[in-house]
Amino acid sequence: MFPTLETDRLILREITYDDAQEIFSCFSNHDLLRYYGQEPLESIEQAKGLVDFFAKSFEEKKGIRWGIEVKGEKRLIGSVGFNAWSPKHKRAELGYEVHPDYWRKGYMSEAVEKILSFGSQDLGLTRIGAVVFIENTASNNLLSKMGFELEGTLKNYMYQNGKPYDTFVYGFFPKNSI
Repeated sequence: MFPTLETDRLILREITYDDAQEIFSCFSNHDLLRYYGQEPLESIEQAKGLVDFFAKSFEEKKGIRWGIEVKGEKRLIGSVGFNAWSPKHKRAELGYEVHPDYWRKGYMSEAVEKILSFGSQDLGLTRIGAVVFIENTASNNLLSKMGFELEGTLKNYMYQNGKPYDTFVYGFFPKNSI
């Protein structure tokens, strides 16, 4: 069963086909994808494919992606979750995005804080990594604020619009890990 999480202002819930329009709105937005390493979606069908990908990833215990809903709004503003989840090795990679209409409101900090807690307490993760374009100041600031440690630079690690970019790699080590 997919876990639903709550914060003061947000509901983090399973992403369904009913969310395809909001998923498309996020993943077709050029401003949002500027530092994402992914080409923009071009159709609702592609958004539905992403919904399927998230569901299969959870089913296979390879990842878990929550839709972010502001309480009372009944629509997704983005998503947050774990990619490359390895229950055996107690690690995962953090991934997230929020529609530009909701930038600079503290929603992502709230969502990330909640899933870091869930990852350590409920999933038993002892390492949560993140890979971020060096130029993505907002994301780098968020990770530092959340307690991630900058571990190094990955050269030519991500491609965006056919051009290679260096990225920072971060690690978060929950306090209850041994």
